[in-house]
Amino acid sequence: MRIGFFVWEYPPRVVSGLGTYAENICQAMKNLGHEISVFTMNDGTLKTREMVKGIDVNRPMLVEGGSILPPCVTEDLRKWGTGIKLLSDVLMYNILSATKFVNQLIKKEGLAFDIICAHDWHSGIVGIIIKQDTGLPFVFHLHSTKRDRSTIIRNIEQTAAKVADRVMTVCYPRYDYLAMHGFDATKMTVCWNAVNLATYDPNKLENEAIKELRSRYGIEPEEKMLLFVGELAPEGEIINLVKAMPAVISKYPAVKLVILGKGELEQFISNLINDLNVGDKVKTRFEFVTEEEKIVHYGACDAVICPSQFEPCSIISLEAMAMEKPIVVCSKGICYSCDHVITSGDDQTGILVDGNNSADIAWGMNSLLENMERMKEMGKRGRRRVEEFFTWDKIAEHTIRIYEDVIREMGTKGK
Repeated sequence: MRIGFFVWEYPPRVVSGLGTYAENICQAMKNLGHEISVFTMNDGTLKTREMVKGIDVNRPMLVEGGSILPPCVTEDLRKWGTGIKLLSDVLMYNILSATKFVNQLIKKEGLAFDIICAHDWHSGIVGIIIKQDTGLPFVFHLHSTKRDRSTIIRNIEQTAAKVADRVMTVCYPRYDYLAMHGFDATKMTVCWNAVNLATYDPNKLENEAIKELRSRYGIEPEEKMLLFVGELAPEGEIINLVKAMPAVISKYPAVKLVILGKGELEQFISNLINDLNVGDKVKTRFEFVTEEEKIVHYGACDAVICPSQFEPCSIISLEAMAMEKPIVVCSKGICYSCDHVITSGDDQTGILVDGNNSADIAWGMNSLLENMERMKEMGKRGRRRVEEFFTWDKIAEHTIRIYEDVIREMGTKGK
């Protein structure tokens, strides 16, 4: 099939796990014989259209519109402050992408698309526009949601979900969360994340690279390193993770936490670390590093902490498992899609805790640290679990089956 794929980040512009997902799922679907046209953001330095590893990548060049928005919009939007530029860029990207997709690719070039998919609120508007203009089957992917942070984002997510023929999300806790907040459960489907096993291979790491990285953070050979990787956003429970550290340090003084990532909470996290007086035990690096350097971080740590309450099946957790690291995952319940975390039994690969409770997060980290041999066994089981269930080839096949199902349903309705 020919797929229109709308995602606001795509290599070389990657700012979160969504960009990693987009690159890998597109390549895996292309390897299955499908044709993909990606529409993504342009930072002003990238080509507006090029073939990248067999993928048709389109990046409309944006114009600055942030200055015109505040006088024309509601009070809710004015609260965005400097974030108004992000919203302006997102709006421009959506409108320009929809225009180019319909007028250039379909009408002028004559490309016959079978389905379109839009990922998260950043691309929801383009999905709505194209669906209403062309009637093409539309799948709206919600990898994460920012609905609690803005009325505007909430409206985009809900409208895109209503217009879409299918809504896909990455695990059952998020499915339940969306259903609880009014999304139509009858049109929602779960499809999990995956990881590139050849790239995330602990056997490819050099010991010298690991030693150098640990030394950079002042972590001695006898100390244990815990790692957080991800966006520093309110819904990520990073605050509760930092608050949990005093209880961990008091029991295991020879432990340090490394926080790797960027986001709006950088200053708040720095202040919190100072207030808790744990600056010598919690090290921050507020930047997005290359994939190669991220892999070295995985190799250097002893365990990975994934505190997001509604994203227990994140790509980060799968990357950690692929690197044979035990994980602390935050979710109030176990679901099929995150059954790589088993709270008891011989298949246990990590610890399941309540991300809303810093004491519970501390308990999870302490539970791992009390038995290093058990931690190593959990890591090995994690690698085996990912190999069995969470490769990009398998997830691409599952995604395509869902797309085919949507197309069949649309065909049936049209008869």
